[in-house]
Amino acid sequence: MEDDAPVIYGLEFQARALTPQTAETDAIRFLVGTQSLKYDNQIHIIDFDDENNIINKNVLLHQVGEIWHISASPADKGVLATCYNKSTGNGPWISGMAASDSKVLTCAAVWRMPKELESGSHESPDDSSSTTQTLELLCHLDNTAHGNMACVSWEPMGDGKKIISLADNHILLWDLQESSSQAVLASSASLEGKGQLKFTSGRWSPHHNCTQVATANDTTLRGWDTRTMRVWNVRYNHSHDQLILTGSSDSRVILSNMVSISSEPFGHLVDDDDLSDQEEHHQEEKNKEPLQDSVIATYEEHEDSVYAVDWSSADPWLFASLSYDGRLVINRVPRALKYHILL
Repeated sequence: MEDDAPVIYGLEFQARALTPQTAETDAIRFLVGTQSLKYDNQIHIIDFDDENNIINKNVLLHQVGEIWHISASPADKGVLATCYNKSTGNGPWISGMAASDSKVLTCAAVWRMPKELESGSHESPDDSSSTTQTLELLCHLDNTAHGNMACVSWEPMGDGKKIISLADNHILLWDLQESSSQAVLASSASLEGKGQLKFTSGRWSPHHNCTQVATANDTTLRGWDTRTMRVWNVRYNHSHDQLILTGSSDSRVILSNMVSISSEPFGHLVDDDDLSDQEEHHQEEKNKEPLQDSVIATYEEHEDSVYAVDWSSADPWLFASLSYDGRLVINRVPRALKYHILL
C-alpha cells in the first residue's frame, strides 16, 4: 500500500460527530458518534497505526440517543461530552418520527469511558466478537431553561473544568466540579435581534489565554470574550489588520493591537528606497522591539449597548461606534500607536 493512500473505516450506522481525543498526544486517536433511530447509538474509539497504516477500534454504547456533537476533554483522556436527541413524553417512536404527544429535545452531558479504554484499543475493525461497554454518566449540562443544545466546546488549554455549550440563542459557560460530576452555570449571554436566532456551531479559541469563543448562527460569525460574554461586534482595520475594534453590551468600545495575527507583525511595510539613512536606522530600531498583543484603549463615551463599530474607509486611523440609544461616537487611534506602526 502506498504511503499516501487513504485508510477507510466504515461504521454500521450513520454518523456526523467527530473529535480528536485531545488529551492524548502520543497516539493518533479519534472519537466518532453515531446516529441511529432503531438501535443503541455508539461511540467508536479509532486508533490509527501510522507505521502500519491500519486502524484499530473499540466501541462504547451511548444508549441515551442520537449523537449530534461530541467533544473530548483536553485534560482527561477518559472524559468527553456529547449533544444528543432525547424524546420526552409518553409517545413511542414510529417510523423514525416521534408520536404527537412526544417532544424531541437535544441535550448535553459529560461522560467517562471505562478506565481500560482511555488509552485506546488494539482490536481489528472487523472484529465483531468484541464486547461493547457503556459510558458512565458524570453530569448533565442542564438546558431546561435554554432550549436545544447545538454543540459543546472545552477550554482548549485548561484543566478540563470549563466548557461552553450553545443552546438555541444562549451561550453558556459551565464550571465542572467534583471530578466533573457536577456542572455549575458560571455565566451566560444571548443572541439578540429580530427573528428566532439560534446558534448552529461554535469553537473555543486556543489563543489569547483562551478568553475568546467564536460562534456561528446561519451565515453570521460572532466573537465572544469569556471574561465578560458580551462582545457583539468585531472589526479589523482595512490597512493595518492588527488593529481590532470590539463593541459590546457593556457600553464599551475596545481597541486592541493583536500583533500575533497580523500580516505586518513588525509594523508598516515600507520600501527601502523610500527611507533616508536616518529613517532606516529608526526602522531598524523599531524592528528590534515588536509590539505585543494588548488592549490599546477602552472608550466609554456610550451609556447604552454598543450595537455597531466600524473603521472609516477614507482614514485608517479613524473609527465610529453606535449605541442603542442613538449615540454615534467618532474616535481616532492614539497618535503614539499610529507612529509606532508607521515607523
